[in-house]
Amino acid sequence: MLRILVTGGTSGIGAALVRESLRAGHTVFTTGRDAGRLAEFLDSCSGLGNVHGVVADAGDWDQTRVAVAAAVETMGGLDVAVANAGFSAPGDLADGDPERWRDMVLTNVYGPAVLAKAALPELTTNRGHFVLMGSTAGRKVYPGNLYTATKWAVTGYAESLRQQLVGTGVRVLHIAPGHVDTPLWKEAPDAAIAPESVAGAFLWALSQPAGVDVSEVAIRATGQAF
Repeated sequence: MLRILVTGGTSGIGAALVRESLRAGHTVFTTGRDAGRLAEFLDSCSGLGNVHGVVADAGDWDQTRVAVAAAVETMGGLDVAVANAGFSAPGDLADGDPERWRDMVLTNVYGPAVLAKAALPELTTNRGHFVLMGSTAGRKVYPGNLYTATKWAVTGYAESLRQQLVGTGVRVLHIAPGHVDTPLWKEAPDAAIAPESVAGAFLWALSQPAGVDVSEVAIRATGQAF
């Protein structure tokens, strides 16, 4: 069974990754920015398996480094690190809030980079997986939308990291969901998949034999237009 760290695991896709990984028999450590929400989520998962967590901001290097160290100590090692934390700031490039933009870029772009830096020593030792949660928005441009630019960055970073780690035994997986029925949407789109479907693709990729590197998975709802 695997020892899995998921950042931003208290809601949406992250929560599904945690729960479905526990149901599959894995040990999971997760992070969240809000202490109350994290405690409530961990309590809700306690009957599913071995789960732990710590408060950490995915866009902060020191907090990420401490969280990874806590995960390694708690689980006795680390096999999979998932850069899942991310969000979309409201508004466009004309009327959006620059402070929210800064937080979004730090979480969505800087966050995966510092998680990789903190986790790679342990993942290299264990020939593990580094997983980045992207989006089909990282393949399509929307007018004035900075969130899509952050997901384009994740798409590029995933391939850059994959090439860097060739020969180390560490596999890099970029998951690009389309419309997912999560709190990210003010109004759910007509065609959307459940977050558990994304978790299922994640677990399938992790289950492949050592000689198989599933480096990218795009998963959309049937009927999604792009």
